Amino acid sequence: METPAAQPKKIVYSGIQPSGTLTIGNYIGALRNFNRFPDDEYQCLYSVVDMHAITVRQDAAALRKRCLDLAAIYIAAGLDPKKNIIYCQSHVSGHAELAWILNCFTYMGELNRMTQFKDKSAKHADNINAGLFTYPVLMAADILLFNTSVVPIGADQKQHLELARDIAQRFNGIYGDVFTVPEGKFGKVGTRVMSLQEPTRKMSKSDPEDTYIALLDPPDVIRRKIKRAVTDSDAEIRFDPANKPGVSNLLSIIAALTDTTVEEAAAELAGQGYGKLKERVTDVVISTLEPLQAEHKRLMADKGYVQGILDENAEIANHMATRMLRKVQRKVGFADRGRK
Repeated sequence: METPAAQPKKIVYSGIQPSGTLTIGNYIGALRNFNRFPDDEYQCLYSVVDMHAITVRQDAAALRKRCLDLAAIYIAAGLDPKKNIIYCQSHVSGHAELAWILNCFTYMGELNRMTQFKDKSAKHADNINAGLFTYPVLMAADILLFNTSVVPIGADQKQHLELARDIAQRFNGIYGDVFTVPEGKFGKVGTRVMSLQEPTRKMSKSDPEDTYIALLDPPDVIRRKIKRAVTDSDAEIRFDPANKPGVSNLLSIIAALTDTTVEEAAAELAGQGYGKLKERVTDVVISTLEPLQAEHKRLMADKGYVQGILDENAEIANHMATRMLRKVQRKVGFADRGRK
């Protein structure tokens, strides 16, 4: 009796920009979910998407440092570099090569509808560049380059994923079954962390420092920021985003980091006042981040080790990307390459 052939692993792809400071929102919405795919079912690629970062002007030396720093954070957050492919986007030229091809299968009207382009254009009115406009096509290339099945993603990136799916289906409709059409894996309630000072807006690493908790903030800074977090005047602890956005945000952070529900978090603190609520958030955040911070510090004391991981994994990612890129190039009619 023949043994059935092993099923190929599904590909998971995601990436984070090495720009600004990673926040507790990045951890809850993305980083902690990266490590939740069984090794026997999934091959996971996690990229430091430095090509996306330069749509906004960057200091070159600082960007290089942040790339290494983010790779160390990936590992410190629990990603085993022997089981996950952690690499820099710019080290795999297939991202840019595929993006150009996909640009030719993307319509201007689709890109004009991208809300992030409008938001970033408003923030960077002196630098509304073509890369900022075609950013979603590069994101589609990131995903489709590896035949990705699953993309762990935040709600704010849903529109970009939908465009990647549309491009894949359009290309497949012309050339046959070339790309896997990816599915998004969205976080549960509580994965959208809001600003501590403006709780109707998402927490952002590009906002003033007191509005977010950075992953590498020391305990005293975390305590100070949460103590100053905006709540309201009625003193009742309940989850009600429409009427109590500040309190609801703090409950969401507790629920996300303790794997409970916001209702359970509210019930635990019922009648205790906002001081106790903020103490509980502080304790939960500090206890979550302390081991990550300690491991990050250890890794950054040996930058050669982290750089070695990026170099080794870039080779693996390049090999995977080249197979897909050559297939796509042949489909669109590019000239054959001679073999040496």
